Amino acid sequence: MNSPAGASRQSWFGRNRMTLLTIVIVAAYALFIEWFWGWSAIIAQWAAVGVMPILVALALLTSTYFLRTWRILDYFPRETAGRFGTLFRVTQVHNLLNIMLPLRTGETSFPVLMRAEFGIPLTRATSALLVMRLLDLHALLAAAGIGFAAAAPDAVLAWLLWTAFLLLPITAFLVRKPLLRFGLRIFPAKAQGFLTEIDNGLPADATAFGRAWAMTAVNWLVKVVVLVWALSLMGVSPLTASFGGALGGELSSVLPVHAPGGVGTYPAGITAGAVALGAPGGKAALAALAQASVNAHLLIIVSALTGTAISLPFGRRRQL
Repeated sequence: MNSPAGASRQSWFGRNRMTLLTIVIVAAYALFIEWFWGWSAIIAQWAAVGVMPILVALALLTSTYFLRTWRILDYFPRETAGRFGTLFRVTQVHNLLNIMLPLRTGETSFPVLMRAEFGIPLTRATSALLVMRLLDLHALLAAAGIGFAAAAPDAVLAWLLWTAFLLLPITAFLVRKPLLRFGLRIFPAKAQGFLTEIDNGLPADATAFGRAWAMTAVNWLVKVVVLVWALSLMGVSPLTASFGGALGGELSSVLPVHAPGGVGTYPAGITAGAVALGAPGGKAALAALAQASVNAHLLIIVSALTGTAISLPFGRRRQL
């Protein structure tokens, strides 16, 4: 039988495990940066950008977390009515776990937290999260399509295809019932339950779905524009390369391959996206781009920590 002291230590560790994990990962990343670049070089680049642009970028990135909370509030209006503060805390804990834990394992915290705080069944919260992630991925791919459409030789056809892709979620929602019936006929029994849960995770009507789709688009528009601006301030050029870098980093964060804290994968996504859309490929240029990608990644981490700190006064979640 555990002693009271041992039980107390376990209880303390259970309450603070996320904080401890965050400290360990951030400390390891800080040591890696010092070893590879040196913090003096990183700070010098921030100093060149200036304090005010950094604060504005942080404020804008943090504002997207409130928009994400509003999207979830609109998804579950009855269960979350009058509890925006609690929901904001839940979304921030989920967001931080998603950033810090590898291979998207942090996603599992969302249905658990929604059940603990609002009594929403695990299957419904999970299916709603899946739909929101599909909308997130669509928004990022649509943003990436802007660059390809702008560079396409047949501009009219390219923009028509882009518009069709942009409206794909709305079209899919309008024809969801026939699509669901078709899927239930052709897929095996296990997949049928999955399809049914996706349908359960959709908003109740077209108006609610339109709001979720619009909020998703605005959220990613703000985030991508801020990252493009930050990368361009840190010397990433041309502007299309900054755009590609912002998209590459964010795509790396929504795909299954994701390192703890995005360490390595997020900067690599920025670098790959920037090079794909016109960044110089020389050794010195790539070194400068890598440093800028690390700074952009740090901006994302600091904004997540800022959002979490803001959410702390909104009450502790109950024990699961």
